[in-house]
Amino acid sequence: MNLDDAVAAARATYAAARPISAQWAERATTVLPGGNTRSVLQFDPFPFRIERAQDQHLWDVDGHRYLDLLGNYTAGLLGHSPQPVLDAARAALESGWSLGSVHTDEVTLAELLVDRFASIEQLRFTNSGTEANLMALALATHHTGRSKIVVFQNGYHGGVLTFGAQTNPVNVPHDWVVLPYNDADAARSAFDDQRDDIAAVLVEPMQGSGGCIPGDPEFLATLRTLCSESGALLIFDEVMTSRFAPGGAQQVLGISPDLTTLGKYLAGGLTFGAFGGRRDVMVAFDPSAGGALGHAGTFNNNVLSMAAGVAALTDVLTDDRLAATNRRGELLRLGLNERFATHGLPMIATGTQSLMAVHGTPGPVRSAMDLADADDRWKELLFFHLLDAGIYTARRGFIALSIEATDADIDHVLRAVDAFCETHA
Repeated sequence: MNLDDAVAAARATYAAARPISAQWAERATTVLPGGNTRSVLQFDPFPFRIERAQDQHLWDVDGHRYLDLLGNYTAGLLGHSPQPVLDAARAALESGWSLGSVHTDEVTLAELLVDRFASIEQLRFTNSGTEANLMALALATHHTGRSKIVVFQNGYHGGVLTFGAQTNPVNVPHDWVVLPYNDADAARSAFDDQRDDIAAVLVEPMQGSGGCIPGDPEFLATLRTLCSESGALLIFDEVMTSRFAPGGAQQVLGISPDLTTLGKYLAGGLTFGAFGGRRDVMVAFDPSAGGALGHAGTFNNNVLSMAAGVAALTDVLTDDRLAATNRRGELLRLGLNERFATHGLPMIATGTQSLMAVHGTPGPVRSAMDLADADDRWKELLFFHLLDAGIYTARRGFIALSIEATDADIDHVLRAVDAFCETHA
């Protein structure tokens, strides 16, 4: 059986086992363009619909149980039912919500985050990582009086800040300078030519949605130097990578950005975003100190996210538990690559710690250019094979472990991949 036939057979088997999800998919397309309101969740022939979730597991409307290795694209780091977060959210609801006022939990959560990330002296909350990045860029252009923003091919900083192979028509209209990722020489050249116009460099320490491509430490250090020398701001998008250590990827790298953007799991899985950094930059939002910038947002300090965030960082996400999750991620990625290589499959898992992505190429992968000839059919075959084994990953090959995942779960995944490799070797 060739790859096209194998993919067609996998899709047919999947669809036959999920008639109720198929009905919901048909119903959804009547009122939702594409049948959903979050494009990344769509895949052919249709996505299954979740009925409930608990700990590290999901159940769909057709009765299938899955080990959740997607973790809501990193927002689900704490799993699906951490009791302290649930208790805090319930207590917040019982005391009233939609307050239209300041309250105590936003201060407590801000203090926890400032203590956690060494480069952040002050911060402000948003509803998502996308909003956090938008506000950070607005702050950078205001602070520097410059217009150009350096970003990187394959970078993703939100739905309106996406830099893939083609121009994204919904991107916000900043004056972008798009450079190859992990190419320090290209960055130096851009600064040589445009240093007086560059307001900021916005970079992920590891490109997450772009395929879990780790940033080379020398490349990231070069960006720090170029920004310091030119007066531009270095913005680390740590919406995904902040889970790499208590103080984020910047702690692991030993690099201090001027601004950091956050999101995903830091409110226990509820709606959350934040941006922060140097006090002399963030002062632009302080009217008592002459700050000229406003920052609106009805739900920026919503009581549920603030209370859940305090509980998550106080009672759930211990340093030891985070380290154990990252250790399991390393074991899983190494195990995947050992199996792909042993069976001669043109596949590789990239990433670091508890985040990774599978690609249809033998690698190595250092930038988007290395994925140009990847065969997407291998990822799709693995996706459906793992679903059959009761394991949920992203259709695009993305994996994000939660702290609820166990060593036994990792063993289960690797056994399923053994069977996949033996079938398709």
